[in-house]
Order: sequence, then structure tokens, then C-alpha cells
Amino acid sequence: MPPIDLSGTRVLVLGGSGELGTRIAGELRSRGASVLATGRDARRSGDPTESNMLEYDLLVDDPAQLIERTVETLGGLDGVVNAAGVVAFGPFETLSDDALNELVKTNFTAPLRLLREAIPHIEGGFWVSITGVVAEQPVGGMAAYSAVKAGLSAATKALARELRRKKIHLLDARPPHTETGLATRSIEGSPPALPTGLDPDRVARRIVEALAAGERELASTQFA
Repeated sequence: MPPIDLSGTRVLVLGGSGELGTRIAGELRSRGASVLATGRDARRSGDPTESNMLEYDLLVDDPAQLIERTVETLGGLDGVVNAAGVVAFGPFETLSDDALNELVKTNFTAPLRLLREAIPHIEGGFWVSITGVVAEQPVGGMAAYSAVKAGLSAATKALARELRRKKIHLLDARPPHTETGLATRSIEGSPPALPTGLDPDRVARRIVEALAAGERELASTQFA
């Protein structure tokens, strides 16, 4: 695939107040991109110097308004990185309807609605879905989370074909467990004992490197 020159691009990073999103935004800026980052709580940004941060909740806020505001702020839009997400743990039979609905909306339908709104603006640009290793290897005690991440991974692959005529590059990144603290912020249930995850700096760097190289798929094994 042809490489992508990120210098001068205008990029929206969803989940940009989180550990991974903050680092991805920093990697993009280091390559000359202008970045607008979003999060449920803009004050929780991992970068205390961050000024281009917008509060946005995938559960309730309007994706069309976010895209419109991004275009106004950055003077256009060339790419989107979806680093947002929520997780839940425990047996599926105990998962509440509220948690199930939040998992599906935050991790699957909300990103797709936002991509639909972004398409007219990112022709010739890119979209990155960070779906994770569970899209490849579903995990017991995380059935719903695994399912929605696998669904987003499948949609990203299908849309990579569908949007070729618009020259929109889609990358599906599936990093292994990473030390972002997400497991400690589960919306329901308690995480099992987890092995030490990957360094988020390393994961962010690898994702941006893959995007710049024009890769369309970044499997969990490619983070080693």
C-alpha cells in the first residue's frame, strides 16, 4: 500500500483524553499533523499541556455536530482515529441491559455513525479503528465486549473495500492487552488477573507507524 504523509493532515482522535488516545495524538503531532482530541472528560487528558481538547460523549452527543465542529476548528478534516471504548467483565448471564447497551453503542454503533458523518470530509484521507486482540481471540467473561470489537473489525474491513473509490484508507489495529488503565474503569464487573500489558507509548507509536506506512491491518502479533 502507498505510504501516507501525515504532515499537514487534520485529524480527529476519539478517546483522546485516555492513555492510548493521548499518545496517539502526540505521535500524530510529532509527524506534523494538527489534532483535535475528544473525551468524555476533557480534563482527564493525559497531557496537561493539551489545549485542543473537546468534551464529547459517544453515548449521547450528536456525531454530525462533532464533525462540523472539528471541520470548523481544524479548517477541514483528513482523518479520524477511534481510540475510544468501554469494557465490562463477568459471566454473560449476569450482564445488565444497561451495560450491554453501553458496550454496543460506545464500541460499535457510535463509531460507525460518526464514520458515516465523516465520509464526505475525509475523501482521500483515513480512518483508524482500534479494535484489539479480542476481535481475533474472543475471551470468556468478556463475551459482549469481544463481540462488539469483532463487529467493528469486520465493518472496518468491509468499508475498506467499499470506500476505495473515495480513496479513504481504513486501518484495523488490534493491539494485545495494553497498560491503559481501561480494565480498572470497567462499566460493570471486576477484571480477572491480567498479565502485564504492553507499553502504551510503544503501541501508539506502532499504530501511527502502520498508518503512515499505508497498512490496512495491524494484527495482535505485529505488536511484538
